[in-house]
Amino acid sequence: MDAGLAALLGAGVGSVATLGTAIVSGRAQARAQHDQWRRQRRRDAYADHLSALHDRDIAMDAILDALRPDNPDLPDVDERIRRFIALAREVHRAAEVVILEGPVSLEEVTERVAHASSDLSHVMRRMAENAHAGDTTQKAEDTTLAAERERILYQAVKDFRLAARSVIGNTK
Repeated sequence: MDAGLAALLGAGVGSVATLGTAIVSGRAQARAQHDQWRRQRRRDAYADHLSALHDRDIAMDAILDALRPDNPDLPDVDERIRRFIALAREVHRAAEVVILEGPVSLEEVTERVAHASSDLSHVMRRMAENAHAGDTTQKAEDTTLAAERERILYQAVKDFRLAARSVIGNTK
């Protein structure tokens, strides 16, 4: 084989190797960028959900505080409940995005938060209904139950936060 042909063959092999390396490298970079994009989307969904939960929980606390007096200001309680309902809808919307973005492992934790929140909401609604009816017979019992349900909700949110951190790779 003459030197020219060998050089041409060597250049061809080198070009193919360089092209192959570039393709593999490009795919790896594209995969890394996609993974980063996915983590960011999930992080945003999880952060939005936690933010909506926080706002809704503050509204829930405001209702419970308004119901504490023996004769609560019922129009104020009703206004606070309307605000709570609007914020609860935001929580539901944010939870749907979390479930959509995945992974499936976060769906169970998200649903646990929703159930704990619903359980607390039921107590709050009963307390508001009793306040409207002027019935204080279950007030102490409901206040204790609300505190227990708040503790359960707090633990569910804490579990969600830990699961979300694990999914996005931020476990420190």
